Amino acid sequence: MDIRALLAEIPRLRRYARAMLGERAAADDLVQDTLVRAWSRASQWRAGSDLRAWLFGIMHNLRVDQLRRLGVPLLSLDDEALTVPSRETQADALEVGDLATAMGRLPEAQRAVLLLVALEEMSYAEIAATLGVPLGTVMSRLSRGREHLRELLDTPAGTAKGAEQRPADLRVVK
Repeated sequence: MDIRALLAEIPRLRRYARAMLGERAAADDLVQDTLVRAWSRASQWRAGSDLRAWLFGIMHNLRVDQLRRLGVPLLSLDDEALTVPSRETQADALEVGDLATAMGRLPEAQRAVLLLVALEEMSYAEIAATLGVPLGTVMSRLSRGREHLRELLDTPAGTAKGAEQRPADLRVVK
């Protein structure tokens, strides 16, 4: 295994881990664990195969192991975890915040596929190899994830799906 090729994948691993976990320290820990496991099992990597898919597969398996140990995923409430990149206008910042919140509410399997497609620009076949699931499962999770995300973004916070929206009570302030 070429160390330069391994080092070249670190930014992608960090970006994906940060998007998945939302917390920089936890993401860096996951990347470090991924690299340690990859290095210790370098003999299992087949020369000529996709190193990125192999590394993402290791990361996915480590994340699944973490979730099994934790039982219920916890949301960190520190200020750093709640900051999201913002664009120029205040409305754009609110949309990005809504998207981050909605992504956090998606099931882990759907979120993983959405992030690998949108953030890492991986093909369906690469995602299937990375996650160790059939191609049809990837397509199904992507479709359900997009639909669920669309519902979450279209439904105002605090209202049930299909519930009638009541206008907010506004007061004139002089």
